[in-house]
Amino acid sequence: MNQRIRNFAAATGLLLTVMTASAASYTTILTGPKESPPNSSTGTGAAVVTFDATSHFLEVAVAFGGLLGPTTAAHIHCCTATPGSGTAGIATETPTFGSFPLGVTSGAYFNTYDTSLVASWNPAFISSHGGTTAGAESAFAAALASGTAYLNIHSSLYPGGEIRGFLTGSTPPVPEPAMFGMLGLGVPAVLLMARRRRRS
Repeated sequence: MNQRIRNFAAATGLLLTVMTASAASYTTILTGPKESPPNSSTGTGAAVVTFDATSHFLEVAVAFGGLLGPTTAAHIHCCTATPGSGTAGIATETPTFGSFPLGVTSGAYFNTYDTSLVASWNPAFISSHGGTTAGAESAFAAALASGTAYLNIHSSLYPGGEIRGFLTGSTPPVPEPAMFGMLGLGVPAVLLMARRRRRS
């Protein structure tokens, strides 16, 4: 078990070192009980989101497994009234992250967005924050810093969201024991995808 913790920490550290120096990173563990309303899904996931409004850079890395239904969408919601609880509208592109694996119960995802582009955002999120991508970036950055943004994965069994987690800064959350196997497979896959994208 200790080796798995070290492997997870090393993989997370590697993910963080390849990101831009001025960007802020946020992490989360996604589970069914963290959804609203909570559910009994056995699915779990982990995500690292890195954002820099100055360079218009958003990087999303997700690994997940054990979902009870096949995936139908995934995105970041923003901004709840209270840190760590409540619900909010979709902030990132709709209806789902581009190229997110759909129709599966486990997988990994990595993508980088240019947040100066309208296509990176939900049009409703832009409209509700001044009608510009700069307004959307500012609101998104504030929400990430205050813990009022969350990432969730929707499935056919739970169309409102099967697993979710609020994004928090600095220290990666401690994974639950049931997640180690999934993370052991998912995090290296995310790292491999990140390396391939950077070379192209």
